[in-house]
Amino acid sequence: MQSLAERQRSFAAALLDPALPAPAGLVGPDGKSSSRRFAVYRNNVIVGLTQTLKDAYPAVHRIVGSEFFHALARAFVVGALPRSPMLFDYGAGLPDFIDRFEPASVLPYLADVARIERAWIEAYHSAEATPIGPSAFSEIDPDLLPDVSLVLHPSVRIVRSRFPALTIWQMNIDGGVPGPVDLAASGENALVVRPEACVEVRSIPNGSPEFIHALGSGRSVSAAFKEAIAADPTFDLSANLSDLIGAGVVVGFAFAQEPLRT
Repeated sequence: MQSLAERQRSFAAALLDPALPAPAGLVGPDGKSSSRRFAVYRNNVIVGLTQTLKDAYPAVHRIVGSEFFHALARAFVVGALPRSPMLFDYGAGLPDFIDRFEPASVLPYLADVARIERAWIEAYHSAEATPIGPSAFSEIDPDLLPDVSLVLHPSVRIVRSRFPALTIWQMNIDGGVPGPVDLAASGENALVVRPEACVEVRSIPNGSPEFIHALGSGRSVSAAFKEAIAADPTFDLSANLSDLIGAGVVVGFAFAQEPLRT
C-alpha cells in the first residue's frame, strides 16, 4: 500500500504528464473511475499556471508571441510546480530556464528581459521602508563620509546584461513601441526599486552594480567605491551617490560600531 507521500508524488506526476493514467483509486461522485474529470483538472492546472507566468512576464510574452510562450510555459511548468500557495511567487526560475530552453537561443537577450520582470515583481512585493534625502547627511563631516555604511531599501534589485535588455524591456511593456535594437551595442544595467508606491526601473552606469552590491553587503562607502572602480575606472562616486539618494535607494546610514540612523 502506498504511503501518503508516495500517493501525492504519483498524483503530481500524473497531473503534469498526459501519458500517465489517472492516479489509482481516484473516483468520481458516482464511485467510478474519473479519468475524464482528472484530465479536465490536469488541463486547468496547466492553463492556470501558464496564465500566471503570462501575467508575471508580459514583455517576454509580447516578444515571443502566444504560441511560443505557451510552449515555453508548458515546458517550464512540467518541471516546476508551485511551492507556495501565493502564486505571485511562482515562476522565479523562468529566467534561468529560458537560458536552457533551446528554442529561445535565437533570442539571447530574452532571459535578461525576464530577469528584469522578475526583479520588478520582487520589488513590488518587498517590505516597506522610508528613503532618506540628502539633508539626512548634512551633519556628517565630509571627511567621515567614506566610512559611512548605507542601508539600502529592501526592494533594491540589480539586473546586469551584456545586451540592451532594459531598452528591449521598455519597448515591450504597456505603452512601449518595439523598434530595431543593436544587439552588438553595449550591455545595460538596470536598477529596480520601489521607494514608495510604484516600482521604478532605471538605467545605471558600469561600476554602479558593484557599488550597490557592496553597499548592500554592509561595506562602507569607501570599500564599495573600490569595488566600483575595479569594475570601471571612470566610476563617479559623487554622481552615483546623488543618483541613489535621489532614486530613494538609501533608507539609513551608520558608522562602524554605531546604531542605524534613519
